[in-house]
Amino acid sequence: MKRSPLSISLKAAAAAALLMAPLAHAGDEHPPGQPLPTQPGDFSLRIESGVVIPLTTPQSQLFAIGGGQTIKAAWALNRYLDLGPSVTFMALPSKDTLSNPGTAWTFGASLRLKRPHDLPDDAAALNISPWIDVDALYVRTGPLNRPGFAAAVGASIPLGKKRVFWIGPFARYTHIIQLDRPGYDNHDGKLLTIGLSLEVGSGVERAHEVVAAAPAEIRTVNTVTVSCPDSDGDTIPDTIDRCPDVAGPMDSFGCPPKPRTDAAPLELDQKAYFAFDESRLQPETRATLDGVIVSLKEHQSSTVQVEGHASSEGRDHHNQVLSNDRAEAVRDYLVAHGIAKSRIVWKGFSSSVPRDTNETESGRENNRRVEFVVNSNTVAGGSR
Repeated sequence: MKRSPLSISLKAAAAAALLMAPLAHAGDEHPPGQPLPTQPGDFSLRIESGVVIPLTTPQSQLFAIGGGQTIKAAWALNRYLDLGPSVTFMALPSKDTLSNPGTAWTFGASLRLKRPHDLPDDAAALNISPWIDVDALYVRTGPLNRPGFAAAVGASIPLGKKRVFWIGPFARYTHIIQLDRPGYDNHDGKLLTIGLSLEVGSGVERAHEVVAAAPAEIRTVNTVTVSCPDSDGDTIPDTIDRCPDVAGPMDSFGCPPKPRTDAAPLELDQKAYFAFDESRLQPETRATLDGVIVSLKEHQSSTVQVEGHASSEGRDHHNQVLSNDRAEAVRDYLVAHGIAKSRIVWKGFSSSVPRDTNETESGRENNRRVEFVVNSNTVAGGSR
């Protein structure tokens, strides 16, 4: 019977040498701190070299242990999953000196599940990243095309604080499906590869320390108008004085003040906190906001600025969007519960105004917040 080119007739492989330029960012290292989270679309390149062992006959009878080289490009779907293409070359020397060695090429798509690469420096197990992956393969052996699949397990260890390079052992099982072809051996090919994997990626940046800013204060609006004539001598010109014959303050357009409707200026010291990388309102946050709503309804003449803040784990653009979303979520909740939209201004400050240290988890939790700054434009007098 004629031998299968995959099972019997593989050619010898030349070893491939790849030179990789370091991908580390130029300049000084960031100070120690929390790494930034992996972003969807982050790219990495993996190179796997190892020995290839035929597991079943007739391959194990015809060929000795050989070698293999795999190159994989991967894009992050999230912190745990990577997806990308793969290409593998395998070579098995023939046990019979008169026979040709054999080679096989595989091309496929690979999905990898891994422990995240952006864990804090104080995480357990030295930031080792165990992983498993699966590949759907197209296999080319001599003149034949075949389907196949592969599955592997391994572990990666970072080299250096920036985590640009990762290295570790792996074991990969490759199964090549032999279709029913007259004149060929119809047994599936089963191969085991054991070796070392090198991964090169964009690394994880470190958050710069941020100088703490002073606490937010209540702001008042002062208006000065200079004009004449002024019949009642209250410094408000007759052209805009609604009570030109009776002195009164500018807050009531020149009319005598009426009793205050607010017993005292509104002060809000509540803060709404959020979970990591979220702008969704938690039950405890809603309870806090209900108290703010009561205060704003009691002080109808006051306006409020809703200020969103983030901790420093994320990139600046990501944190800006996140802090905006948090402030907007609070604004929407206030409006939905009866506070006029015209009384609310909202703004995100990214991670630029921390209220606690970003070096500890408890400090970072305190920095994921929304604060309220009151503008006390309280009307002190009435108008005609």
